[in-house]
Amino acid sequence: MAFGRSPRTDNRRSSSQCSTATLIVFVALCLVGVWMMTSSTVVPVDMSSSGSKQQVSQTDSKQFEDTSGDIPDGVMKKDANIDEDESPNETDSEPAQDQNAPEKTTEKRSQESTEDDSENGSNGRAFSDENGKGEGGEIAKKGEDTISEGGDMNTTGQEDGQDKSKEQNSAENADNEQEDNKEKNPGEIANDDQKKNPQQNPDESNSNEQQEDGNNTDGNIDETASDEQTDNFEQKTDETKSNEQQQSDSDKIPMQKEEPDGDKVQDGKDQGQLEQEVGQNQDKDAKQNFRDIKTGNQTKDQLPGEVFPDVAQSELLNETNTQNGAWSTQAAESRNEKEVQATSSSEGQNVAYTWKLCNVTTAFDYIPCLDNEEAIKKLRSTRHFEHRERHCPDEAPTCLVPLPEGYKQQIAWPNSRDKIWYHNVPHTTLADFKGHQNWVKVTGEYLTFPGGGTQFKNGAIRYIDFIKESVPAIAWGKTSRVVLDVGCGVASFGGYLFERDVLTMSFAPKDEHEAQVQFALERGIPAISAVMGTKRLPFPSRVFDVVHCARCRVPWHIEGGKLLLELNRLLRPGGYFVWSATPVYQNIQEDVEIWSAMSSLTKSMCWEMVNKTGKEFVNQVGLAVYRKPTNNECYEKRTENNPPLCQESDDPDAAWNVPLQACMHKLPVSPAVRGSQWPEEWPQRLEKAPYWLNSSQVGVYGKPAPEDFAVDYEHWKRVVSKSYLNGMGINWTIVRNVMDMRSVYGGFAAALRDKKVWVMNVVSIDSPDTLPVIYERGLFGMYHDWCESFSTYPRTYDLLHADHLFSRLKKRCKLLPVIVEVDRILRPEGKLLVRDNAEIINEVESIAKSLHWEIRMTYSKNDEGLLCVQKTIWRPKEVASSTTPIS
Repeated sequence: MAFGRSPRTDNRRSSSQCSTATLIVFVALCLVGVWMMTSSTVVPVDMSSSGSKQQVSQTDSKQFEDTSGDIPDGVMKKDANIDEDESPNETDSEPAQDQNAPEKTTEKRSQESTEDDSENGSNGRAFSDENGKGEGGEIAKKGEDTISEGGDMNTTGQEDGQDKSKEQNSAENADNEQEDNKEKNPGEIANDDQKKNPQQNPDESNSNEQQEDGNNTDGNIDETASDEQTDNFEQKTDETKSNEQQQSDSDKIPMQKEEPDGDKVQDGKDQGQLEQEVGQNQDKDAKQNFRDIKTGNQTKDQLPGEVFPDVAQSELLNETNTQNGAWSTQAAESRNEKEVQATSSSEGQNVAYTWKLCNVTTAFDYIPCLDNEEAIKKLRSTRHFEHRERHCPDEAPTCLVPLPEGYKQQIAWPNSRDKIWYHNVPHTTLADFKGHQNWVKVTGEYLTFPGGGTQFKNGAIRYIDFIKESVPAIAWGKTSRVVLDVGCGVASFGGYLFERDVLTMSFAPKDEHEAQVQFALERGIPAISAVMGTKRLPFPSRVFDVVHCARCRVPWHIEGGKLLLELNRLLRPGGYFVWSATPVYQNIQEDVEIWSAMSSLTKSMCWEMVNKTGKEFVNQVGLAVYRKPTNNECYEKRTENNPPLCQESDDPDAAWNVPLQACMHKLPVSPAVRGSQWPEEWPQRLEKAPYWLNSSQVGVYGKPAPEDFAVDYEHWKRVVSKSYLNGMGINWTIVRNVMDMRSVYGGFAAALRDKKVWVMNVVSIDSPDTLPVIYERGLFGMYHDWCESFSTYPRTYDLLHADHLFSRLKKRCKLLPVIVEVDRILRPEGKLLVRDNAEIINEVESIAKSLHWEIRMTYSKNDEGLLCVQKTIWRPKEVASSTTPIS
């Protein structure tokens, strides 16, 4: 153009013409710039409004109404998808040939403006068109292409041909820009420079970010022709900023820049700082980001061109898209926290427990469920020894049982069978009353046990051999492995049966003979405190090979033989009842009458009397041995149904607090049913799965029952040999009495077979009833509810083993009283082995520390833990006012 080549020589004469030409050119440029910007339909998406699509449609309609030039077909299609009723109007205010040159200049300057904004961090929001392709959300460094994640490089509505046209005419665009700048006056150039620099004009930078008022005031519009146009533009920009601030206060996303290596940086921070910020503020920052990114429907409405968080935040995004999953609700967390605060903190710190000694009359012999004086006083009758049965307190005690004065570490087995420390069980009444029968004697600082009993004054071992001689089929340690000793006294019978490889469950009521069961346990002989009263004993049916009674003071013949029928329930088909009592070998009137009644009762029960002996030479006693039938033939031939057969609905294995009944259960006839065959001889029966376990049955661990049995055994052999025997620092030479507090198949006990220990296998009442399997292996145990006290004296076990017991118990009762019960049962310097989840391990460790126990070993991995603690001799000095001082 002529007016652009020599402005200095004829400035005054051509000023009017220049102004007119300049005005026309820049008006055209403005119109083309408007067309270029509206062709990309760059509009903000209202993340907080459910009607965002409607707002986008209305805004676009206003933009297109004032736009000169042709609208690309692609944009029209996208607009139609949003709202067919609000299609934009087309206007043709300029000829097509006049658009080409200004269009090139506008594209160039729009591109430069975008790069300047990116470099100065002015764009802080992700903009999207109707179909979700974004601009402004992905910020690149100057000189780099802007790429939206999941989108494309080109601006929406631009064709590939337009990009090529930009490249081909870039030089011409630069020339036109230079000529235009020369024609401007200094004020116009200053205005143009100010609009190009967002740091000098932040209002214009914010105008580039959001356009909520529907007016196209984008900062990419080229220079205006006059100061009046610039003033009007700045006024519009201020209005736009005011409107967008209200909208963006809660919708801003932290600015992210794309580094050359692909790592994103927030607010100029390096990646390490970002990771630290994410870790510290993930709840605050991530939720804010997700609120801006997500629409009402997380999947359907999510925009493919939006700004995504970095890697760490993306993981959080995946979690927020799920439902509760592994996360608990606030209600559950609050409820659980109230319980946890009473035991341990989430960081494993000790809780301040205030321990006190139990204030009970039985002092250091306290058994909570057998010494509940309040409940015993309320009993209507004690005729059937109800006062010796279990009467547990409503609330389990949390006080500690004191130690006898002068208590010492127990004497190790086998020496303990013959003597124990007097101060450990400081009772002499039994020695005075039964000393002449060689039960127990006081010898200096020891209590000694000559091995005698009421029926074997001159030694139990001779008496044991006498039984075998009378009935060779008993075959101690081979055919007969598990024995029940009723009214055991100090359990010398069971103690000496260990020499014949026989395991004996001995029981007697508490205090009938002062501390007799406590004497037995202190000696290292299995025993529990129990009585044949009104309830079934806590054992399954058909599990004992031999039941023994030596002057056990049980009136078997009365009330329809109810008590003897309970032994019939426990005795294995083909098993033996050995009765050594005066009615067998004395002719006193009372004994004769008892013998007559017993003979009639045993006959009606179809028991066969295998042998009745006269007085044995050494001990001067006789015995009668009965054998239980192996089938139902005798039952069916009886002329009288007395005692009657039990109802078919009566479960013989139900034994927890079940009343006794004067009836007999039919014997199994199918060869696949437990009790139809005698187990394998010992020790083969220990390792072989019982014959009545078949592959159609599902085991406790989900495998077919025989496989389940084998896997459990291999597991415990490996654990015991590789961990318990060598890795815990346990001196097994002083370990004798062991309890598996949650036994399944008896695998733990079986793995300890070569050690000089015996294991009480406890099957919880809410666990699968696998106790018959344990007995079938030649081991023994009993049912129990660990929310109650165990029927044993204090300080009677050397080692307690709890495999995932406590986590199960917490569903039914508090853990603290259970650990207090563990403290009561365990001897000083005794060990507790716990396998459970990490939370339980921490809680038990916290309680143990408060009890001044020694933490021998603690280990956890993958939320599973192993804990070994050792009880000490520490006891508190303060005495409680009640048995539950800790709530």
